[in-house]
Amino acid sequence: MTEAAGLVPKRILVTGGTGLVGRAIEKVVAEGEGRPDEEWIFVSSRDADLTNAAETKALFKQHKPTHVIHLAAMVGGLFKNIRYNLDFWRRNIHINDNVLHSAYEVGVQKVVSCLSTCIFPDKTTYPIDESMIHNGPPHSSNFGYSYAKRMIDIQNRGYFEQHGCRFTAVIPTNVFGPHDNFNIEDGHVLPGLIHKVYLAKQTGSALTIWGTGKPRRQFIYSLDLARLFLWVLREYDEVEPIILSVGEEDEVSIREAAEAIAEAMDFRGELVFDTTKADGQFKKTASNAKLRHYLPGFQFTPFRQAVKETCAWFSANYTNARK
Repeated sequence: MTEAAGLVPKRILVTGGTGLVGRAIEKVVAEGEGRPDEEWIFVSSRDADLTNAAETKALFKQHKPTHVIHLAAMVGGLFKNIRYNLDFWRRNIHINDNVLHSAYEVGVQKVVSCLSTCIFPDKTTYPIDESMIHNGPPHSSNFGYSYAKRMIDIQNRGYFEQHGCRFTAVIPTNVFGPHDNFNIEDGHVLPGLIHKVYLAKQTGSALTIWGTGKPRRQFIYSLDLARLFLWVLREYDEVEPIILSVGEEDEVSIREAAEAIAEAMDFRGELVFDTTKADGQFKKTASNAKLRHYLPGFQFTPFRQAVKETCAWFSANYTNARK
């Protein structure tokens, strides 16, 4: 039917399809943002071990995608990165090389990979923008993950120059939302805090926040990011990456994030800051000027509303949530 209407069908393979961003894309597509000429295939580590070249190649041969959104990665919060920098480097390098090369081999028209603002140089000027990725070493706490993600940009340029492939990447700021990893030890800061507040409320204890609470972050709601991913897949034609982020004025401190979570979950206890724990990078303020050039009218979900929806999801799905 789609071909009769003059539309060329797209088969869109999403790696990491059961993670935070994959679930958000699946929800947005299911709730009306998908198109009749698009077939969406969401795969996870249960479908193939993407660190294995043969399994990755078999997955691509099986599904024959025309487009790929590449989300699969070994990820974790600050303290997991500090402990396992080598593992983060090796696993992510294998995954990315296997996915991009398999995409090239089966003739995928476009790949959109997911990077992170932690790839930017530690010593830099702010706001950071897309031109500054390779201007110096990343923060020492997560150099393995950061360099592995930077290499996607290098590979994208290589595949374009040598083979004409339309492979690109997006750079979201701190993503959060339903289906996140709420593990206190290994998860990212916001889902970890949500879990902590939930437990502190259950036990009637104080909320202990690691670090000083002073570092600042730009948080993007996973459902907003999902909508932006669809736009990048369909409309964005540059090989150069694009930062997907709320504006600089929407940056919040870890303390402010903790207070927003406490308010959303009606937590009335004390907030205690454990300053013996590392803060990590103080800030990573990113410019979304390039995104605003393309999409001046895009509406982001207000931070406190997104926090409230995420806390409600976690409370309702506590038993089965990743934690």
